[in-house]
Parts: sequence; structure tokens; C-alpha cells
Amino acid sequence: MIKPKKAASLELLKTCCRVLEDKKAGDLRVLDVSQQSSITDYLVLATATSEPHLRAMRIELEKAIDAAHTHLVGIEATPGSGWIVVDLFNVMVHLFLPDRRSHYGLELLWKDATEIPPAEAAAPASKPRTAKKNPAPARQKRKPGTASPPNSKKR
Repeated sequence: MIKPKKAASLELLKTCCRVLEDKKAGDLRVLDVSQQSSITDYLVLATATSEPHLRAMRIELEKAIDAAHTHLVGIEATPGSGWIVVDLFNVMVHLFLPDRRSHYGLELLWKDATEIPPAEAAAPASKPRTAKKNPAPARQKRKPGTASPPNSKKR
């Protein structure tokens, strides 16, 4: 069974991945660092093609986080740095320009983390299947003043 805290983290992770995929983030990677880190459960790494693309990804993430009524711990975005960090406590999103991502190499720093395929991380939660019951036959309404159907019993 998934713990409620973990389930909430997974939903937040899915939201972030869906937004980044929709904004055409490059080289999207998701790392489960819950066994290695005491400060977060997941790292999301994504590459932007330009400064405007980097800003657009950050803005869309903020909108989705706000719409999900999730607490945004903070955003670190130094102008011209080519690296934005969005801290959602259990999920940390790192948005890079290509040269900054290769320079810092977070994937190597967290090489012991478990990588989750982005498509799996972004997939909507599946609803549990329930057995379908045969619907009860619809009862026909009688018009006032008409006789009961032949098979009905009077009480």
C-alpha cells in the first residue's frame, strides 16, 4: 500500500512531468532520491532550448502548482544563470539550459538514485477497476387509472 505522503508526492510528480512534457522540455529525467536524501523524494531534471523557453517552463509549472493548491516552498532563478530550481518539498524540479546541465551533471551526483521513466511518471493515475453489476431492470410507470400488469401482485 502506498503511504498518503508518498501518494501525494507521486501526484505532484505526475503534474510536474505532464507540464514539462507539454512545454516540450528536453531530456526529461526523474530520479527517486528518497533513499539517498532526507530533504526530498524526487528530482525532476529538464532542459530548455533558450532563456525564454526556460522562463515558459517555470511559469507553466507555477500555474499548475497553484491550480493543484500545492505549497511552493521556493524558486531559485538567478537571471542569466541558465538554471532554475523549483522547490516543492517532496519534489525538486531543476530546469537547465544545455550547457548548465552538462556543467553541473546532477545525474552523476545522484547516480545511486532510481530513475523513473518520464512517461511512467507523467501517466495519469489509473482508477481501480470495480466489478460491473448488471443494472436492475427499469420499472415502468403506470398511468393513473390503468390496471396493473398481469404479472404484478397486489398488496
